[in-house]
Amino acid sequence: MPPGITTLAADKIELSAANTGFMLICSALVMLMTPGLAFFYGGMVRVKSTLNMLMMSFISLGIVTILWVLYGFSLAFGTDVGSVIGWSSAYVGLGDIGVTELWDGYTIPVYVFAVFQLMFAILTPALISGALADRVKFTAWALFVTLWVTVVYFPVAHWVWGSGGWLFEMGVIDFAGGTAVHINAGAAALGVILVIGKRVGFKKDPMRPHSLPLVMLGAGLLWFGWFGFNAGSWLGNDDGIGAVMFLNTQVATAAAMLAWLAYEKIRHGSFTTLGAASGAVAGLVAITPAGGSVSPLGAIAVGVIAGLLCAMAVGLKYKLGYDDSLDVIGVHLVGGVVGSLLVGFFATGGVQSDAKGLLYGGGFDQLGKQAVGVFAVLAYSLVVSALLAFVIDKVMGMRVPEDDEVLGIDQVEHAETAYDFSGAGGGSASRTAAPAPGLTDRAGAAQNKKVDA
Repeated sequence: MPPGITTLAADKIELSAANTGFMLICSALVMLMTPGLAFFYGGMVRVKSTLNMLMMSFISLGIVTILWVLYGFSLAFGTDVGSVIGWSSAYVGLGDIGVTELWDGYTIPVYVFAVFQLMFAILTPALISGALADRVKFTAWALFVTLWVTVVYFPVAHWVWGSGGWLFEMGVIDFAGGTAVHINAGAAALGVILVIGKRVGFKKDPMRPHSLPLVMLGAGLLWFGWFGFNAGSWLGNDDGIGAVMFLNTQVATAAAMLAWLAYEKIRHGSFTTLGAASGAVAGLVAITPAGGSVSPLGAIAVGVIAGLLCAMAVGLKYKLGYDDSLDVIGVHLVGGVVGSLLVGFFATGGVQSDAKGLLYGGGFDQLGKQAVGVFAVLAYSLVVSALLAFVIDKVMGMRVPEDDEVLGIDQVEHAETAYDFSGAGGGSASRTAAPAPGLTDRAGAAQNKKVDA
């Protein structure tokens, strides 16, 4: 997010219809990313978990929207309190705000800024859900989202983007969410799975994505929506910086996809659709913090590095033994760290700010600031998320019973199945019905030919 702009009384800022319209469109694009993520994740799981994966994203649209209106916007962007949180009574309930009241230093109304930031707040906990596929109670997940955005996302958003936030004042550059969104979500995912444990059959049973067309559809919607996510984060379209971010988003995403596919071909012998989709998302994640600071050539470098490192990182779960179901850690945490730190290398000093990276004569100053931001958010989110998951698990249980997990979480938690193969129509399914057969996972071996009966 751009820093606040100080103006003289004679330079009174007036509402811009063009920027207001632009930001409303960007907000709609960011909202589209959550359903896009739902399809992306929904296609990556087995048939028996498809609807639950979709619902874990969609419920964030409901919960976070209400919390944002009640107190979230105030905590994230209210008047600074001790550099760690915000609070403004006028923002509680969003009722004491004039229709044409402008966000400080900008030509857009407060309501427009609030709704744009709301879409970020909705998406971030939804990202976490991909690490928890197949095994979490829906009620426990809804409670976790409620608590997590309150004690993790809202404060971290203030640190990074809020006027007075300690990382903001330090000069950490995060154009659109490398720390506040992706590292935050990735670290949270790691914290939760360390508490709740592995899926039944992890590293033993085949768990391949059931619908790669859904994965590709979701990735395409994410790519499309990400232009609003990134270009809109300059909060206007007057000086061309948003256009640079738009271009860099496309460039880095393309570079990361190609790098991931090249790695995959060399390492595994094939160019896969799942690799293309995952590489694109890795590039989108990495350019999010960096795109306002680097040149298009720098964006290529960011994309290539992120594509390669994220492709390598997704296999760590098999070596280290943590069950990150859909590679949230490998893509979002690693991609967010890579993109945030690369600002310290590739920042040109000629786009978003005058801060220069190591390769442009800026020394280690900006790199050091980026590292502080990365590891502060990572540590805070990891620890607090693990504590939240531990408490919820002790109070109500975080996981479904093992038998229900094997049967299929869609039938148990939602009384529905994603596909009606019988042709009999509609919704509810018996708890004794057999789950659809799974297929092999991303790293796995042969196609599963067993049919549970």
